[in-house]
Amino acid sequence: MAYIGVQPTDTYLSIASQQITGTGSATYTLDYSVSNEEDVAVFVNNVRQNVSTYTVSGTSLTLGGTISASDSCWVLFLGRTVGTKTPAVGSVTNDMLAGSIANAKLANSSITLNGSAVSLGGSATVGGENTPAFLAVQGSDQSISNNTITKAQINTEEFDTDNCYDNTTNYRFTPTTAGKYLCFAQLNIGDGVTNDICQVYLYKNGSMAKQSFDRFPSTGDIAVTCTGIISFNGTTDYLEMYARQNTGASRSLYSQNSFFGAYKLIGA
Repeated sequence: MAYIGVQPTDTYLSIASQQITGTGSATYTLDYSVSNEEDVAVFVNNVRQNVSTYTVSGTSLTLGGTISASDSCWVLFLGRTVGTKTPAVGSVTNDMLAGSIANAKLANSSITLNGSAVSLGGSATVGGENTPAFLAVQGSDQSISNNTITKAQINTEEFDTDNCYDNTTNYRFTPTTAGKYLCFAQLNIGDGVTNDICQVYLYKNGSMAKQSFDRFPSTGDIAVTCTGIISFNGTTDYLEMYARQNTGASRSLYSQNSFFGAYKLIGA
């Protein structure tokens, strides 16, 4: 016959009954699953029980009191669950879901972040931070002797995330986290003449790790930069900056445009 909506699972169902033999308990198992107390009529010693005196849950019936084997008890199924119907594809909405869906029920229950699997519903740190990191500038001019490698006393911190830069005594960066760091420096040296040389060095543990040089294009000042990626062990390794010029006399390392810094690379 024709129907409106989802086709019924069954088109005909007869009323069923069940005889219960008392065991001195109040709880018994029904032959059929039901939805609520109105779906069954319970009779004890031929007296129909009020629905408020018993409870049902699926196939479990709990009477208002205990019955023994000498008691007559039977159940008439007025309504019962006889099957299920699969919802149409796309018909289940968020409002129809109760609670959470277990990860085990999902085709993919985890995602990969930074090379590690993270369960859905869990937490993980995405990316990371470029720390430890610091940036310091030259607070006042410094004299650099001719043809002498001299430590730059970069003494004014712009920031120092982990207190790893000593800006008062050694003027060195000692990072507390192992990894690879982008290190950079710029020195502004004045009073050179054409073709005089100015050099900038990045020293690791007292030895040159990176260097850069330039020639004065004309009489005046020059700013020379040096950049490199250097690995540190996170405990004893440290970084310093040095300068050299060969103008023939002592020259000033100007505070303007002279700086020193480094930061850890994420994932390195």
